[in-house]
Amino acid sequence: MIQILDGKRIAERLLKKLAKEVKKRGLKLTLAVVFVGKNEVSQKYLVQKRKASEKAGLGFRVYDFPGHIGQRELAEGIQKIALDRNNSGIVVQLPLPKKLAVDKILNLLPSTKDPDCLTLVNFELFRQGNPLVLPPVVGAVKELLAEYRIKVANKSAFVVGAGQLVGLPVSIWLRREGARVLVGDKKTKNLAGLVRKADIVISGAGCPGLVKGSMIKRGAAVIDCGTSVENSQTVGDIETESVTKKASFLAPVPGGVGPLAVACLLENLVRSRASHKKNAEGGS
Repeated sequence: MIQILDGKRIAERLLKKLAKEVKKRGLKLTLAVVFVGKNEVSQKYLVQKRKASEKAGLGFRVYDFPGHIGQRELAEGIQKIALDRNNSGIVVQLPLPKKLAVDKILNLLPSTKDPDCLTLVNFELFRQGNPLVLPPVVGAVKELLAEYRIKVANKSAFVVGAGQLVGLPVSIWLRREGARVLVGDKKTKNLAGLVRKADIVISGAGCPGLVKGSMIKRGAAVIDCGTSVENSQTVGDIETESVTKKASFLAPVPGGVGPLAVACLLENLVRSRASHKKNAEGGS
């Protein structure tokens, strides 16, 4: 019988823990979100982040920029946001409009205000195994696997998608944990055959229904990190009905990785800023 991995329940537990820590330490922290243009999926995540911040006792500010904004103008805006001492952590909501150079925008953020772990400095520390914080999706996957006692070491894993938010960081982490990892996408030759060999399948391609039950090894653990919107409904990459007939574990969309990744983002904010405060006081 399949077991559904309840990320929402774990997220609520984590947010309560963060709220207690924030209150106990007297931390005054605010998450600032840079939102450019209009994107239905991003808007849903924005709502989640606002609600989660409130539950954790954190401030929340949104900086809206028009979709037609130029690189220089956005860069100047982000630099001002970064200099504001009231902004403890800054998230640039992705994706950005295609005309913008994403890496250049992300690297404007100070590493101490990067709870998404997307600046070059923070991501390289993560890649090298010495992270200041874990990428939130990695933190969420790690929490889910630990909660449900799903072993990673010496298991075969297939990651669908190689993007900056999911596929790349998750594949790096899985290898570090001792899994044998392959990465592909919807264009990969014999994708179904490759996925079918995996004990663990993690998908973050953003392609609704891409991974079907016929592609899943019986007894596999399947974690859906893909997010799309169809008919105003949030859907993932996994064809849930058919996959539940083959897998032993499933983290679905919604309710699996999404809410837990948001909680891990806020945990990164609290941890990094509390550590920064401690170091500053120790050096004074």
